[in-house]
Amino acid sequence: MQPSLHFFTPKHQSLLQTQSPLFTCKFIVNPAKKTVPRNPLPLLSPPAPSRSPPHPEVVEPMVQRERSNVLVPQHPNYPVHLNRFQKLAAVALDKIETSVIMRLEKNHVLPKMVDPAVQISGNFAPVEECPVHHGLEVVGRIPACLRGVYVRNGANPMFAPSGGHHLFDGDGMIHAVSLGIGNKASYSCRYTRTSRLVQEARFGRCMFPKPIGELHGHLGLARLGLYMARAGLGLVDGSHGTGVANAGLVYFNGRLLAMSEDDLPYHVKITGDGDLETIGRFNFSDQIDCPLIAHPKLDPVTGDLHTLNYNVLKKPYLKYFRFDKFGRKSGDLHVDIDQATMIHDFAITENFVVIPDHQMVFKLSEMIRGGSPVVYNKNKTSRFGVLQQNDVVGSGIQWINVPNCFCFHLWNAWEEISDTGDKIIVVIGSCMNPPDSIFNESKDTFRSELSEIRMNLRTRQSTQRVIVSGMNLEAGQVNGQYLGQKTRFVYLAIADPWPKCSGIAKVDLQTGKVTKFMYGTWRYGGEPFFVPDKKQTCNRNGNEDEGYIMGLVRDEKKEMSEMVIVKGSSMEQVAAIRLPSRVPYGFHGTFISQEELRRQVI
Repeated sequence: MQPSLHFFTPKHQSLLQTQSPLFTCKFIVNPAKKTVPRNPLPLLSPPAPSRSPPHPEVVEPMVQRERSNVLVPQHPNYPVHLNRFQKLAAVALDKIETSVIMRLEKNHVLPKMVDPAVQISGNFAPVEECPVHHGLEVVGRIPACLRGVYVRNGANPMFAPSGGHHLFDGDGMIHAVSLGIGNKASYSCRYTRTSRLVQEARFGRCMFPKPIGELHGHLGLARLGLYMARAGLGLVDGSHGTGVANAGLVYFNGRLLAMSEDDLPYHVKITGDGDLETIGRFNFSDQIDCPLIAHPKLDPVTGDLHTLNYNVLKKPYLKYFRFDKFGRKSGDLHVDIDQATMIHDFAITENFVVIPDHQMVFKLSEMIRGGSPVVYNKNKTSRFGVLQQNDVVGSGIQWINVPNCFCFHLWNAWEEISDTGDKIIVVIGSCMNPPDSIFNESKDTFRSELSEIRMNLRTRQSTQRVIVSGMNLEAGQVNGQYLGQKTRFVYLAIADPWPKCSGIAKVDLQTGKVTKFMYGTWRYGGEPFFVPDKKQTCNRNGNEDEGYIMGLVRDEKKEMSEMVIVKGSSMEQVAAIRLPSRVPYGFHGTFISQEELRRQVI
């Protein structure tokens, strides 16, 4: 049984009263250096707790979407700033969408990976914003070293999709749990006010195409054409970016940045009482005009932030650059790859940047033939590029083939010297099979196995070995103080039953031993985040697993969400914080200490 989904919109009369300029279509490519108008979305009322009846034990419980008294308008609601011609054109384009495109879409059975009834059901369904709730119930004791805010990003669509919808397509929402003195905790969640979201809030409906869920085949081209027509008429404006900022979070140089591959980061401020406020689209003081991937790497030794940009339309398809600890950007280094490749993650070592060039590629011409622009190229051999960090032109990059390897995420990498004196690059990642599991249905059983890849820089040969077999391990962390250095432990989500996560696995990379913390029956979580004990902050020679793991958990039977805190060394729970509203499953998070918050750029 599928739950009924109630989508909502904030009131929109006060949003973006200025007229949108004309737009030249850009699809995950370099947007212009402009900032989003800082008109805040109105505060949404906190959701009422769900009162759905209990489910039989034999059926997995599905969480009902909290009802809202603010629903998507039944009729188009055009912003007051539109002139008469724009309103007439908007009516005509809406008619084309509902009478032609949507009618044709209904004749196609959506695959599960882009079917909203599947992708936005149960605890994947969206929730409303929640203002700060203080005085939360805490079971156990919050460790004294955890003074600060845990934030986690995720996809939370504001409006019901009119076509296909992939989990990655939803609007970004950040959930924040603040931990204070005296075993006190508070919670809030807010949308990241992206340019896309603010504009759609004016209309009370989706106006931008969903890159993964909708841009498939001829109907995808029709949706893209519809968007271009709306942009050309000034109904929407893509020059401020079209991204959703729903994936990664990084705290760098005094700013919390919300990231997704399709746009610049968004700067989000954490207020003094634990609330969240979107400051705006962040271009590092006019130093960048291109999207960044969702997983930049923060070097714990130098303080540098390393990142990549990929372009799906034209060369250079890939660029590498970094920012020093003061936020000053290096020069662009063009990485020579033959195809536009999806690069969601990469790794750094003390001296190198390790860049995967895997088999998931962008091929927009496939849409003309009726397919998806994200393609699994079975004829391509996966490889890694090893680039010296001080290489300013990229001529010294070494490409090493690693066949039958697709790592959506890389957990760490470091340098070793072999018995023969050769430099070895060791990469720890989760190898996913089939490689297109996240984007396409497959008859093959999903596997995501923690693996070690060793690459010899002299011989350019590679080896692979599975560290943990028979267990799907995805989404996790190492102790961030050891990023780029040899680590012994990695903390990963047990991705079972996929795509839900039933617990946390602490893996000893030396012995292969796995220590589990299981959430319990009907309880599922997401990415665990490791926070080192602050006593180890200035001493990297301490015990690597001295610290705490935190993550958000949903009890689907009791319909209760909480944050659990687990001691890293023993893998035993020390505290649980009961949250006031449902928290959907999401993506990546980080922890910002009290000391870091004091240096926050306002």
